[in-house]
Amino acid sequence: MSLEGERPAFYALPRGGWRDYVTLLHPPYTVWHLSYVVIGACTVPDVNLGYLAWSVLAFFGAVGLGAHALDELNGRPLRTAIPSPVLVAIALVGLSGAAVIGFYGAVLVTWWMLAFIVMGVFIALAYNLEWFHGTFHSDLWFAIGWGAFPALTAAFAQTGRLLWAGLLAAAACAVLSAAQRALSTPVRRLRRNAVAIEGRAVYDDGTDETLDNAWLRGTPERALRLLSVAVPLLAAAALAAAIARR
Repeated sequence: MSLEGERPAFYALPRGGWRDYVTLLHPPYTVWHLSYVVIGACTVPDVNLGYLAWSVLAFFGAVGLGAHALDELNGRPLRTAIPSPVLVAIALVGLSGAAVIGFYGAVLVTWWMLAFIVMGVFIALAYNLEWFHGTFHSDLWFAIGWGAFPALTAAFAQTGRLLWAGLLAAAACAVLSAAQRALSTPVRRLRRNAVAIEGRAVYDDGTDETLDNAWLRGTPERALRLLSVAVPLLAAAALAAAIARR
């Protein structure tokens, strides 16, 4: 099977122009990971909606813009035609904007927020640019950086304290991100690297079916699509419950 014409991700738009910038955002995954911010913030008894909004905006800059621009800069996995200087500019704007919002949060809540800023910028750079021979570009660091960290940071930003509810939410988000990684890694490889697949499955009732690229990635990709809807819905439910408590 040829790679020609195969989209690099199920959400990727046809190449060129503004569509490349939409694809760069990884829309379903960005919403998925921003949902962890909401889930983490909603673990406190009295949610400050203003702090939550700032947290979501900061992580949109860091993940939606910064991390994704750096990822595309490092090897062009999405095959966009966005110029490298533009990707660098997007990454700088996203990460610096997130850092500024984080500093504002430190002024409002606690100076311990600065530790979260340093950690967040480091993860974005080390993971996406594969620093230290790719040590941080791993399943474990994806679960920590893209799952646990957003939830834990948002929970801490609410009160300046780490509560058990926030820690448990961060652990749950880490496991969800680990599941995402387990599903998405083989799907990405099939979409972006597989040049030929041959085989068939023969069943005990005498029927058989061809095992091609679409068949092999079908189930994990459907699971990813469903999870990319389920997690935001869970976050919306948590937010609705928090608002109802006010």
